[in-house]
Amino acid sequence: MKLNKMIDHTKLGANVSLEQINKLVDEAKVYDFKSVCVNPIWVNYAKQELKNTDVLVCTVIGFPHGTHQPEVKAFEALEAVKNGADELDMVINVYALKSHQDDLVKKDIEGIVKAGAGRTVKVILETCYLTAEEIERGSKIAVSAGAHFVKTSTGFGTYGARVEDVQLMKKTVGARAEVKASGGVRTYDDAMKMIEAGATRIGTSNGVDIVSQRRDQSDSNTSY
Repeated sequence: MKLNKMIDHTKLGANVSLEQINKLVDEAKVYDFKSVCVNPIWVNYAKQELKNTDVLVCTVIGFPHGTHQPEVKAFEALEAVKNGADELDMVINVYALKSHQDDLVKKDIEGIVKAGAGRTVKVILETCYLTAEEIERGSKIAVSAGAHFVKTSTGFGTYGARVEDVQLMKKTVGARAEVKASGGVRTYDDAMKMIEAGATRIGTSNGVDIVSQRRDQSDSNTSY
């Protein structure tokens, strides 16, 4: 798969403007990224702007803390789908995972998977707050709940994706799910380290820089 088609071109935050969303969408069209990842209020707008392309619209659920009630997350996912979302990146209840309330963590995810009705669901573990055991357990729960991806981070935690965490997540889920590395992936070298560790999707606001650096390096030994 080409590197551009592994990138969720992302703009999230409390003060994102229409101008910034337009820039994100325009860049996604030019570079043919896999998706744009935007806050729920921008889903319908982005979907309309991308209607004549193969760029998907990804949005976030329970973002950024994951502390919404499961029913609220499920409703948010239903609304996102209604507005045109193709992919849903949900934040788990970190406290529930750390407290071994695995049934609650699973219920949380299952609600999004059901609301998604076959659309790709990525489960954000927020690895910066987790031990290796918790990352492994969270990844297993996500797979058992029907998620398609496990994802490292929101980008709003204490740190983002780390190679060792991606490796552990991929080792845990195997062929049953994919891994998205997100948070702090700013350069082509960063992206390649995550891909080599097992990630098949990269969440970044630096997609243009990453693919531009890829062309500059012109590495004939990689297919990305």
